[in-house]
Amino acid sequence: MSAAEVLRPAAAPSPRARVSTRFLRSELAIIFGRRRNLAGLAVLAVVPVILAIAVRVSSPGRGGGPDFVSAITGNGLFVAFAALTLELPLFLPLAIGAIAGDSVAGEANLGTLRYLLTIPAGRTRLLGTKYAALVLFSFVATALVALVGAVMGLALFGGGPMTLLSGTQTSFVDGVGRLVLTVLYLTVQFSALAAVGLFISTLTEQPIGATIAVVLVNVMMFILDSISQLSWLHPWLLTHWWTMFGDVLRDPIATEGIVRGLLTAAVYAVVFWLAAWARFSSKDITS
Repeated sequence: MSAAEVLRPAAAPSPRARVSTRFLRSELAIIFGRRRNLAGLAVLAVVPVILAIAVRVSSPGRGGGPDFVSAITGNGLFVAFAALTLELPLFLPLAIGAIAGDSVAGEANLGTLRYLLTIPAGRTRLLGTKYAALVLFSFVATALVALVGAVMGLALFGGGPMTLLSGTQTSFVDGVGRLVLTVLYLTVQFSALAAVGLFISTLTEQPIGATIAVVLVNVMMFILDSISQLSWLHPWLLTHWWTMFGDVLRDPIATEGIVRGLLTAAVYAVVFWLAAWARFSSKDITS
């Protein structure tokens, strides 16, 4: 089912049509109504469950793992942070890439894109609505991982005061607040990746090809970021700043890397959305 099939043609546009959320709601209904997308979200939610159970049944005191994983037994909230860290390189970007790659290319592949533009929506509004839906999906996917991780962690390891990466302790409520800030930070980062996917989606009529391209771009940035000889390039890579959410768990919160990460994500989002708009506004719609 496409957006064109969900939206019912209006008899006459009302004066409030410009601010109506009907188009956005129909787009969200499509995204969260498809079984493959729900299956993808289920996979994302399974990772923190497996992580929490694995740490629970393993022998304590072996160490050697990431700081978040090692800290899980001290406070269950760290399951959420550890799950986000594990899903950062591939699973979450793949979920975002699949939705972003399908956003425009999927409509063209189904042959509904031309009809969708006669609703009337206009190309700019259509692109803006689809990107807004991608931003909301990025938030839902990230929040889902964090929520399941927090629930599983608290159920298996309990809560209480949290020992931060800087060695100081903070209250449980403050720890939850830091988790919320982490979710919001990563939502901004994945929204920038979604803008890249939206642009790629305007270049093709094959959603699978667009999804693969987004994942390859994501992997390429991770590879470039791991090459020390390219250190001059690292600050310009979107993925370079993804792990900066760890600075939220310091006392006081280290804001320099977080701010740089937000600015970089904002630049990526604006540049690639404008590139998508430039491509889409001049594209011949044949399907």
